[in-house]
Amino acid sequence: MYRFFSKFYPKKLRENYIAMLKYSQVKTQPDRFVGFIMISGIGLGLVAAFQLSPIIKIPFWITWLAGFMTFESMIYMWIFLQVTRKAYEVEKFLPDVLQLMASNLRAGLTVDNALMLSARPEFGVLGGEIERVGKEVTIGKTVEDSLVSMLDRVKSDKLEKSLLLIVAGLKSGGELSDLLENTARNLRDEDLTDQKIRSSVMSYVIFVVAAVGFGAPVLYGLSSFLIEVLKKVFAQIRIPQTTAIDIPLKITQITIEPRFVIMYAITSLITTSILSSLVVGAITKGRSRDGLKYAPFIILATLAMFFLSRKAISYILGGLFNF
Repeated sequence: MYRFFSKFYPKKLRENYIAMLKYSQVKTQPDRFVGFIMISGIGLGLVAAFQLSPIIKIPFWITWLAGFMTFESMIYMWIFLQVTRKAYEVEKFLPDVLQLMASNLRAGLTVDNALMLSARPEFGVLGGEIERVGKEVTIGKTVEDSLVSMLDRVKSDKLEKSLLLIVAGLKSGGELSDLLENTARNLRDEDLTDQKIRSSVMSYVIFVVAAVGFGAPVLYGLSSFLIEVLKKVFAQIRIPQTTAIDIPLKITQITIEPRFVIMYAITSLITTSILSSLVVGAITKGRSRDGLKYAPFIILATLAMFFLSRKAISYILGGLFNF
């Protein structure tokens, strides 16, 4: 059933899901997974529409579409973070594995034995991948092809460059141990440089987070409270139809509802939080998509600050306007 429903999923998105599932640690058939999230998204969207549409006064189909897209986006983000986390763990232990493999080669072991002995449990995902490569070599697959096949399961630029360099060294017949040691040293130097860069740009991250997590919610909280005050004050003003003098000022009712302002503020804060997480990822990691993992925390902090600021402003200024 799930495979049948997966055919109705947009082709490009379905292909992206299948490609990402290959690199993630989700052990399931891609078509079944895509069909499952599609049915789940439709069901949860209907539940959200039935519950929220009467409350927020938004048409049923718009609420359903928003719920469906929100669920699909969260699942896509979760899979993407799985892929990123797996790649990060592999890159973390890659220099140690290369260094250990170089030491094994210097000890007189063959390439396949040196590779097998480098697969240790403390290396996590990378250790499991190396063990799998060793098993493939044992059943007759060449070392080059087994190493390259690892790129079909791990999406990492550093791993790809390192493995292609090793394969080129194996084919050329050069001193592989020196090549591995130099590669490991370069990877460590690159990590050290990245850490220095991240520490030097931390002030920019603090500024972005402070502006999005504190400044924007407080301003939106103040503006939404101001709309409620003005609506209540103008509703109490009564101007006679005829006056002794002409007043060049016309006071009309405010047509903007406070509920609309609050919904607009929440939507704007969520959008700004997502964009700010992309900015933080670009500053700290060099890739904007790596900042998506911060998005849920920034959204929660921003919305919490918005409602707290509204409560505080209402408590401080509410007595002046009989709120």
